[in-house]
Amino acid sequence: MFFCCFAGMFMFYCAHWQTYVSGMLRFGIIDVTEVQIFIIIMHLLAVIGGPDLWQSMIPVLNVQVKLVPAFCTVAGTVFSSVNYFQVIFTGGVGKNGSTIAGTSVLSPMLHIGSVIVLATMIYKKSAVQLFEKHPCLYILAFGCVSAKVTNKLVVAHMTKSEMHLQDTAFIGPALLFFNQYFNSFIDEYIVLWIALVFSLFDLIRYSISVCNQIASHLHIEVFRIKTHATHSNRHYVS
Repeated sequence: MFFCCFAGMFMFYCAHWQTYVSGMLRFGIIDVTEVQIFIIIMHLLAVIGGPDLWQSMIPVLNVQVKLVPAFCTVAGTVFSSVNYFQVIFTGGVGKNGSTIAGTSVLSPMLHIGSVIVLATMIYKKSAVQLFEKHPCLYILAFGCVSAKVTNKLVVAHMTKSEMHLQDTAFIGPALLFFNQYFNSFIDEYIVLWIALVFSLFDLIRYSISVCNQIASHLHIEVFRIKTHATHSNRHYVS
């Protein structure tokens, strides 16, 4: 489940990464939408069957259930990654093959790479099996972080601007990381909730800020369309 969900986040990020490089949004046969639908199905199965569902065996094939979505995700990830990185490594539309912002085509890797590395390290180093016991909460916390850096990539493409690595989105994962570094002096479950709330608040704050800036620039309102007063024709009775 960990691999499938974070592979989906990575694929969604890569779809906009190639757009940031080439300046053109492309759609494939097996793309982000298909991966996300697959992840939704896995979450529903996890809710119905619980963690024990993935440990059960398939009678005919004699393999664990968790290996089936893993194999499907690997196949879809490899197929999509080949297409994405062919575009990325071909070179961008900027100067000397750079991105549309004039930066290195590999620079966006730092953001999604940091999310995945932190998620993996915290998952492996947890003494209380944080992910195994609270998988949905864990994925939601890091999903908010991934959503923000992906939104920043979309905005960077729209505005042809550089992406900076320093971001408040990483504060939540940093809390979990440093709590483990200091031998988990605070309950990891509590810190995970704090990280989720902070990351969700940070994502909402950023989204509101972007919407307000766009609305201000276009002189429009986000949830309302202004109506211009029209002068009605006057009828005179003789």
